[in-house]
Amino acid sequence: MSSNLLNLYGLTRAELGSLVSGWEISPVHAARLWRYLYLDGADTLAEMTELPARLRARLEAGTTFGRLAVARETHSGDGFTRKYLLGLADAHRIETVLMRYKGRTTACISSQVGCAMGCVFCATGQMGYTRHLTPAEIVAQAIHVDRVLRHTADEAPALAEGDHSSPHHRHERLRNIVLMGMGEPLHNYDSVMKAVDILCDGAGLGLGAKKITLSTVGVVPGIIRLADERRPIYLAVSLHGATQAERATLVPAARAWPLEMLMEACRYYTDKMERRIFFEWTLIEGKNDGPEQAHAVGSLLKGVPAQVNLIPLNPTAGYGGAPSHQAAARRFQDILAGYSIPSTVRQRRGIDIGAGCGQLAVAEAG
Repeated sequence: MSSNLLNLYGLTRAELGSLVSGWEISPVHAARLWRYLYLDGADTLAEMTELPARLRARLEAGTTFGRLAVARETHSGDGFTRKYLLGLADAHRIETVLMRYKGRTTACISSQVGCAMGCVFCATGQMGYTRHLTPAEIVAQAIHVDRVLRHTADEAPALAEGDHSSPHHRHERLRNIVLMGMGEPLHNYDSVMKAVDILCDGAGLGLGAKKITLSTVGVVPGIIRLADERRPIYLAVSLHGATQAERATLVPAARAWPLEMLMEACRYYTDKMERRIFFEWTLIEGKNDGPEQAHAVGSLLKGVPAQVNLIPLNPTAGYGGAPSHQAAARRFQDILAGYSIPSTVRQRRGIDIGAGCGQLAVAEAG
C-alpha cells in the first residue's frame, strides 16, 4: 500500500465531500462513498458498485483505504479479549485490543508506534518511540474492531426476547473506545482529535464522544488544550505517585511536567469542563500500595472532581515489580473513601496474551 496515496479514512465527511466536489462529481456520491466506508464495511472499490465509474477511477488513481493487515491475532483464555498485531504501510506494527464486557464492547486503540514517555513499568515505554500514527491509522483500528464484530454475530449475546430486528443489524457494534493503547495520545494531539471527530460523526460509526476515554501520563499543554477546546471525551490521567519524587521514578515525563503543574492543569480542566477526571494508579506491591500513599492520594485530590482507577500491575519483561494483593487494593480503596474519593479496581483482562494495561509492545514481532 503506497504511503503517497490519500487515505480516505483520514478525511472528515466535509473533507471527503470537498474532494469529490473538486472532481466535479455530485455530492450525492460523496455521501454514498462515506456510507460504503463506515456503514457497509466495503474493503475494495470494486464493492462500491453504486458509485459512478468516473468517481471510482479517480479514487483508484489517487486514494487508498482498507483494513490494516493482521500480522497476528491472539485470543485470551478469559474468553473476552482479543489482541491484534496490525501492520502499517511502512512495515511498522501496532497493537489493538478488543475487549468484551457485559452490555458493551470496547476497543483499546494505539496513537503512536512506541511511546516517548518512558514509564518504567510499561512495555510500550520500554520499546521507545518510533513515530506518530496518522488520523487514518487511528481510525482504521476502530474500523478493524467494528468489522470483527460484524463477522462474529454468532458470538454476540443472544437477542433479547421480542427483538425482531433485521439479521443484517444483529451484529454487535463498537460503542466504546479507550485511547490507552501504544503511545501518548496528547503527544499526537492533532491526529488523535481528527480521528475522534471522524469516529464520532453520526453518519458514520457514530460513536458518542462520552464513550471515548483518552489516557495521558500528564502532558500538561494537551490537558489545557482539551479544556480550551471543550472536547467532550473523558480524560484519564496516569498518576502512580502522589509526590513529585515518587512519581518521577515511575513516570519520567513528570520531570517535564511536575506534579504541581499537572494538578494545576487538572483543576483548570475540571473547572472549565465541569466534569470529573479519572486518575489511574498502577498498584505495585511494596512500592505505592501502602496506607501512606493512599492518604497522600486523598490529600492530593482533595477538592478535585475525581475517580481513581486502581490497576494492579501487569507483568512486562522490562520491569520486575509485582502486582498488589487484593487486601492492599481494598485497604487503598477504604482510605480513599475516607476522603470521599470514589475508586474502582480495574478488572484485569487479557494478561495471558500481553493485552493488559501497560503490556502492549511489538518488539517480539521482529
